[in-house]
Amino acid sequence: MKLAKPSSAKPRMSRSRLQAIFYTVAAVISLLGVAEATYLTVLFLSGETAVCGQSADCFKVLGSSYAKIGPVPVSGLGALAYFGVFSFATFAAFGYSQARKFFAWTVLAMFLMTLWLLFVQAFRLHAFCRYCLFSAALVFLLTGLVVARPAADTGTN
Repeated sequence: MKLAKPSSAKPRMSRSRLQAIFYTVAAVISLLGVAEATYLTVLFLSGETAVCGQSADCFKVLGSSYAKIGPVPVSGLGALAYFGVFSFATFAAFGYSQARKFFAWTVLAMFLMTLWLLFVQAFRLHAFCRYCLFSAALVFLLTGLVVARPAADTGTN
């Protein structure tokens, strides 16, 4: 009679649970982006200047022609993009497979736009905005999450 060995391996987290945690983290990060981009949009629309401490660079960037596309502030587009990422991450956390695709594509678009805006700050304006750099950091985090995201379950949703 053979006895079964007691399992010394730790229980593994299920893929769906890991995905839920992953997309929840992404949703929280995107909420930070929504808050920051909404703040900058309100400042833009009200004509106020951002509080940047003693940095004149912030005003130089946020007051430049690159800060808007036509009459629309870039920060407003960022707020919409961050809200989209938040929505897609929330739906993906609940298992909607289409939301995972939209999440990844939206983050990719944000990443490409962020690269362009960093280029503009570095080589066209020769000034950096703290808010813009914070947003870039959030987008880089989201991009890292897209690259490292867990594989989807094989079940249909």
